[in-house]
Amino acid sequence: MPQPTFTLGIEEEFQVIDPVTRELKSHIQELFAEGEKRLKEEIKREMHDPVIEVGTPICRNVAEARREITRLRKEIITLTRDAGLRIASAGTHPISHWANVAMTSAPRYDQILYELQMLARANLIFGLHVHVAVEDPETRIALMNMASYFLPHVFALSVNSPFWCGHNTGWKSYRAKVFERFPRTGLPDHFDRLSDYEAYVEMLVQTNCIDNPKKIWWDVRPHPFFPTLEYRICDVPMRVDETICFAALFQAITVKLYKLYKQNLGWREYRRSLLNENKARAARFGTGGKLIDFGRRAEVPFGELLDELLAFIDDVVDELGSRDEVYYAREIVRRGPGADRQIAVYNQRNDLRDVVDYIVNETEHGVI
Repeated sequence: MPQPTFTLGIEEEFQVIDPVTRELKSHIQELFAEGEKRLKEEIKREMHDPVIEVGTPICRNVAEARREITRLRKEIITLTRDAGLRIASAGTHPISHWANVAMTSAPRYDQILYELQMLARANLIFGLHVHVAVEDPETRIALMNMASYFLPHVFALSVNSPFWCGHNTGWKSYRAKVFERFPRTGLPDHFDRLSDYEAYVEMLVQTNCIDNPKKIWWDVRPHPFFPTLEYRICDVPMRVDETICFAALFQAITVKLYKLYKQNLGWREYRRSLLNENKARAARFGTGGKLIDFGRRAEVPFGELLDELLAFIDDVVDELGSRDEVYYAREIVRRGPGADRQIAVYNQRNDLRDVVDYIVNETEHGVI
């Protein structure tokens, strides 16, 4: 079996902002038509009208991914500025209420809206998706099982959605709490082999639960159409540096777990119900709380588990050329994840418009 290529693809979901009201703004058709002319398949509509998703081409390494993400952000920022609008990158919009936001009319979204009703309308959230190429399907399932343990660690660094419909929710990632109301979300089940996963998908399709496996929205999943593991747990971050850090972490985790797998070794796997305890703590407290070290059966500060993760992947980051990007995780802890920074801005004047302005400026950091 040939070694996976571990190439990268990154998708970011952005908010279109009215710079006067700071509310979400439905993107006018001319804006999107111009975007499709410039970016072709790299730009996509989403279920809610004021959402623009951009996706990189296949990137050979983290350095190439940084160039592509920066290029795409610059294009989208320029495109919206030309239309008198702005782009913001955060897991939720601090002010706008989902009930006042227009939906995109398309057969796929119409079907989701029919099936999920208000849950679909209220799912006004913005995520980061990182694809790591693992070409062999059996290997993808094995690595998905093992990688689930590390998802809350990276998620805690990414939390960037403390505000919802004008309220401070008390959660660092309220996006995660909104999305978990959808079916087939959250951390994936364990599958002993590829055939078990395929039987699961076949049952869902056969019983009209789904029409294709793209409606399985787990925090990490074998992508239904690409030969990738798709990591979906993170809030979309404000800065390019943060996006690249998370992509580098997911790539390094995948590579290290593969090295263990091909030696018939592995990472100890824990029940989904236990891993969910760490995900909930990460969503509530980000990097400021404690996660559970299941091996020691003890709560530990987030920093200790981050140290464990960085030590675990240390022997692969140099061959990937991503040491600086991976270790940017320590800078995120030092500065605070996006949620902490949003809350600090809000506490200065108790004005959520300041928070929107801050997100817009951070989204452009290092790009414009």
